[in-house]
Amino acid sequence: MSWSKVKQNLESFLCPALYGRVEYLATSYRYLPDKAGLCYIAVDKKNVLNMSDRTTTIKWYETEQGIKNDPDIEIPITNEEIEAVRKDTKGKVPEDRLKVIVRSRKISEYAKELLSAQSALSKSNFIVVANKFLSISIEESLESNDILLNILALVDRRVGKKRMLNMTEKMKLKHPVVQYFYELRLSTF
Repeated sequence: MSWSKVKQNLESFLCPALYGRVEYLATSYRYLPDKAGLCYIAVDKKNVLNMSDRTTTIKWYETEQGIKNDPDIEIPITNEEIEAVRKDTKGKVPEDRLKVIVRSRKISEYAKELLSAQSALSKSNFIVVANKFLSISIEESLESNDILLNILALVDRRVGKKRMLNMTEKMKLKHPVVQYFYELRLSTF
């Protein structure tokens, strides 16, 4: 499918409040067929996401330590996770230390997932991901680990207010660019 048709289909799924505010822009290289080109997602005429450029307004993480040291990241901890660590350590670790261990383990897993998603995004071909989005269900796009699929689903008109509000906890564990589009969509309600 040509880019103009893909763009038209994507824009037809935009929620009405974001129509005209969110734009999809893509370039390709006619004489370099092996080069994917560039993709931009602009909000209010500002380039918010450029898949191959780290100078966008969204924070990109370079290392696992960058994620671990970011004070903006909130990692929810459940009692079940604390109990699992308590069983692993056979009850020999103080209660306050259990929370530190659980948080440390979860943030390490989160960091690996986040860096993996970032590297996949910078290597992905926007048109391929957009075609995938158009062919799968909205639930699959929301549950995916692919940053771009998450963004396309969040600005989709098929995702209603109730579903958006129910995703608050999940969004805390997503990449900052996904969180940005989540907040953008919440601002439309």
